[in-house]
Amino acid sequence: MTPFVGDYMPYLYDGSSNEGLRTSNVYAIHLFPEGPGEMEVDGVRHPIGKRTLVFLRPGQPHAFHISPRQPLSSHNLYFDLWERERPRSLNRIFFRYPEIYEPETGTPAPACEELDALPSVSSLQAHPHLYDLFLTIARQFEGLSRYRFEAVNGLFYSWMLSWHDAIHTRRPSDYRIVRLLERLDARPELREPVADWWKSCGLKRTYFHELFLRETGLTPKAYQHKQLMKRAAQLLQESDLSVTAIAEKLGYPSIHPFTRHFGAYYGVSPRQFRLGPRGGVR
Repeated sequence: MTPFVGDYMPYLYDGSSNEGLRTSNVYAIHLFPEGPGEMEVDGVRHPIGKRTLVFLRPGQPHAFHISPRQPLSSHNLYFDLWERERPRSLNRIFFRYPEIYEPETGTPAPACEELDALPSVSSLQAHPHLYDLFLTIARQFEGLSRYRFEAVNGLFYSWMLSWHDAIHTRRPSDYRIVRLLERLDARPELREPVADWWKSCGLKRTYFHELFLRETGLTPKAYQHKQLMKRAAQLLQESDLSVTAIAEKLGYPSIHPFTRHFGAYYGVSPRQFRLGPRGGVR
């Protein structure tokens, strides 16, 4: 992609007639800090709540159903994703029903598996970093007088990649597993016996293993090993400890099994990893 943000506009939706069914010839994102309200996309109504994000493609029919008694503010971003030579978002066009959308006016929108997998309506409530970065992009667009497009387009590309990652990254939701992982991730070198895990969750062994796999996509042992290898990589990168000292710190009886495990996970020995490059790090 070659994102180009052509316009940003803060807007207050108040139920006026121009908020009815329409299409646009460019990509758009509407971010609502608060709710309630409703957003119609492709004939389906979606509730607007706190930090609701609406992602619209060129030619996609949509309408805003907002009560005049409770207007909603929104941060509106209009952009191209595949065209920087002749960006349409500098002069976007709306086709309001019953006007017929004219595809030849639209910005290029080639098939893209990753982009097509992004939802039209979602929430940034669980992703405060994405919410804050989006507001930063808006402020940059409004505030910069020089190098506006260079700065904004770079930030927006980063935002799109981060949003895609957030949407498709598995995140545990069961409070018992979430609480357990917070403890394990803080000190993976403690290498707590897995038996302690299900006891601390107040669960029976069989159900705990099923729940853990469903929530994380990994078995307990595989998750423990992954976190241990991540801590090993961190120590190799950020400390002056010898490889032997790192192996000991992580609970290995000697350097040899540590080196074997690390090499199998990262594809290089701990010493090679420390020397870099580290492009293959997971």
